[in-house]
Amino acid sequence: MPRRQKSKLRASEKRRQARGEAQGESVQATAAVEEESTSSTSSQSEDTTQSLPQAGSSSTSQGRRRAQATTITSTAVSCTRSDEASNSQDEDRANPCEGAYYTESAGEDPLTRKPSLLEQFILYKYKMKQPIMKEDMLKIIGPNYQDRFPEILKKASERIEIVFAVDLKEIDSTKQSYDLISKLKLPNNGRVRAGRGLPKTGLLMNILGMIFMKGNCAAEEDIWRFLGKMRVYPGRKHFIYGEPRKLITKDLVRLQYLEYRQVANSDPPRYEFLWGPKAQAETSKMKVLDFLAKVNDSIPSAFPSYYEEALRDQEEKVQTRAMVRASTIAKVIVPSRAMPQNIFPPLVKSVLCNPPDKKM
Repeated sequence: MPRRQKSKLRASEKRRQARGEAQGESVQATAAVEEESTSSTSSQSEDTTQSLPQAGSSSTSQGRRRAQATTITSTAVSCTRSDEASNSQDEDRANPCEGAYYTESAGEDPLTRKPSLLEQFILYKYKMKQPIMKEDMLKIIGPNYQDRFPEILKKASERIEIVFAVDLKEIDSTKQSYDLISKLKLPNNGRVRAGRGLPKTGLLMNILGMIFMKGNCAAEEDIWRFLGKMRVYPGRKHFIYGEPRKLITKDLVRLQYLEYRQVANSDPPRYEFLWGPKAQAETSKMKVLDFLAKVNDSIPSAFPSYYEEALRDQEEKVQTRAMVRASTIAKVIVPSRAMPQNIFPPLVKSVLCNPPDKKM
């Protein structure tokens, strides 16, 4: 067969495969993730597991969670890096990574494959600041699985949550549109800085968890040692977080989510991190512990010492809110005054005390 004809046949076959169910159900997974990205994101998903005591959670379930998290962040990382490289180009041009965001591996179980496919789509839409429509998500999973959509969406949103600390919520029931909402009220819905990008909330929640587990005050060297497991290093630009030292010691401190102070009497100077006022107001030790427990495929009560402290913190916050509320109400209410005894005008009183004579 002539070479030209063979080339045409191969091209035709590729086009036929690409027209599979739901934008590529038969398409082979592309090699979108570099080896470095895979190892980096794997470490990122393992960091919290290594920080908490392994109380009651099996290594099998944790391994499965870490593998799922690696899949999510690896794809996100690939496209984030591609976007950074072409940031100066016209945004209307086709994104070279967009196709990779909707690919799935052959040979996998469909109910394992579909949540992964949906994760890629949701993260891409969030990163590009585009609405996440139910109609589009149904197209992504394909017509044969639309009756399993709630189950698939739940799995996809749970996997995204344990990596990025964002919740998938329906924001318009009429249009059936969704968005990823940061667990903390960081600027630009978790992105911190203006423009497009992936959320930084997961990094902050991990740091808050580390501070909590270190007795509510963590030395700077402990924080960087902890973040090193995520391949996040001071002074080295990160593909999601930018320059980490600036983000952590400047941006998050300026936003009052972290407090960064010099250790008293330290020479040479050493620094430590504490929760900032915004973190105290917007979250709690129990919420942070719940997030860390989900990463470990567990529940907060599986870590007794941290759980008891989180409960005490929760009770103290409830009492504080009740006292503030009572104080506010007391200031608003005007003290009641006694009813005046002379409630009748003089003329009426005179008539009542001296009734006129009855005429016969």
